[in-house]
Amino acid sequence: MRGTLSGRIVQRVLGKLAMIAPGGYSLRPWLHKARGVQMGENVWISQMVYLDDQHPEQIRIGDNVTIGLRCTIFAHFYLGDRAPEDVKGGVVIENDAFIGPNCTILHGVTIGAGAVVVAGSVVTRNVPAGVLYGPPAAEPLARITNPLTENGQVQYQKFLYGLKKL
Repeated sequence: MRGTLSGRIVQRVLGKLAMIAPGGYSLRPWLHKARGVQMGENVWISQMVYLDDQHPEQIRIGDNVTIGLRCTIFAHFYLGDRAPEDVKGGVVIENDAFIGPNCTILHGVTIGAGAVVVAGSVVTRNVPAGVLYGPPAAEPLARITNPLTENGQVQYQKFLYGLKKL
């Protein structure tokens, strides 16, 4: 299906349909498999999940994987229609991994078996098997002495100058 223009169009339409279709254990995984994503059994794909439009065949998802709401997986990174020969792409998500909501996984990454990726993470390197992966928890950065909006007006410079270190 990938070779022809009509095949690429069908593949992309299936991807868009999979983002909004019902059936996290059934229809959405089936649509992604029809696009070329390699997928095991018992995979949950939540709504609004984007799996690479141009190279779905470079995504491999193992058994018992959960992919949370609004995740994005890029199996490639290049400009134009052709990948340079030296670019390594693809994404592997091994068995029993859990990807929290709003995560972005970039090309060339493997998520190890049983790993848990914390919601909102941007994954740029391999995640070892059986680990909890994510950024440090959010914490206060500064005291605000001048509100960003005052009387309906954005006062950006005043806001910046009013920040005080904690």
